Amino acid sequence: MSKNHGLVRAFARGKLLAFFMAPLLPAGMALAEEREPLAVIELGVAAEWGLDGGSSIGPSAAVEFPVIKNWLEVETGVQTLFKHGQTEWDTDFVFKKPFDLSPTVEFEPGIGPVWIHTISGGRTTNAIGAEAVAHFMFWPTPDRNYGWVLEPSYTYSFGAGHEQSFGVSVGLVIPIK
Repeated sequence: MSKNHGLVRAFARGKLLAFFMAPLLPAGMALAEEREPLAVIELGVAAEWGLDGGSSIGPSAAVEFPVIKNWLEVETGVQTLFKHGQTEWDTDFVFKKPFDLSPTVEFEPGIGPVWIHTISGGRTTNAIGAEAVAHFMFWPTPDRNYGWVLEPSYTYSFGAGHEQSFGVSVGLVIPIK
C-alpha cells in the first residue's frame, strides 16, 4: 500500500468522523455557554423603613432557583431586622421574572408572600403579608461567577395594624453551577 493511499484513507475516516460529530459540537458549545446555575445564593444586609415611622437593619440571606428558563425564578429568603427593643424575622417566597438588561446586569421584578415574626417587649406576634421586589443583579464579568445584588422592596402586612414598609437589601451573589 502506498503512502498516498494510506493518507487518503485516514483523511476519509477523519472526514466521516467529522461529518457525524459536527452536529453534536454546536449543541455542546451552546450548553456550555448558556449553562444556568442550579441556584444563586445571596448574602448581605437589609434595611427597612415603616410608613408609620421607625427603621430597622440586619443581615439577610436568600437562595434563588430557576424554575422555567428566562421566564420564572423562585427566591426564598430570610432577614433579621433589629431596632430598639424589637427583633423581626421576615421570611419570604417570591416569584420573579428575569430580564437580562445587558451581559452584566439582570433585572427581576417579583411578588410573593412573606411571614413576619416579631418579638417586642417580651411579646411575640406573627403575621402574613405580601411583598413586591425590584431585584437587580450586577455581574462584574460576563461569565457571572460572582456578583452584587440590590433589591428594593415594599411589604404589606395582613396582620393587626396592616403595617407597610419600604426596604432595601444589598449583598454578594454567588451562583452554584
